[in-house]
Amino acid sequence: MAVVRFVFAALKPGVSAADYERFEREVDYVTAAKMKTIVNYCTHRITETGAGLSGGPWDYVERIEVTDRAAYQAELAVVGKEMIDELYEKYLDRSKTVSVWTERIKP
Repeated sequence: MAVVRFVFAALKPGVSAADYERFEREVDYVTAAKMKTIVNYCTHRITETGAGLSGGPWDYVERIEVTDRAAYQAELAVVGKEMIDELYEKYLDRSKTVSVWTERIKP
């Protein structure tokens, strides 16, 4: 069963998309690649949202497919701690971050 976490995130005021996307490529993707619990990780820039979507506005959405939710959270707390700290210290507005956990419905 595929377990996927979607994270909707907004940049802090004054942070450029170019700076954040450089961090994603150079730090976040590298950290995700080291984590044994992550099957697939990708970040997408949001270009448009539907009128009925509330809670934003967000600038990015991450799709994180993991082997097991609890194991991922435990590994992230160790392997990803410094990256997460830097992410919210410099780039993202934690108060606007929303996460959704899902399980894929098999065809």
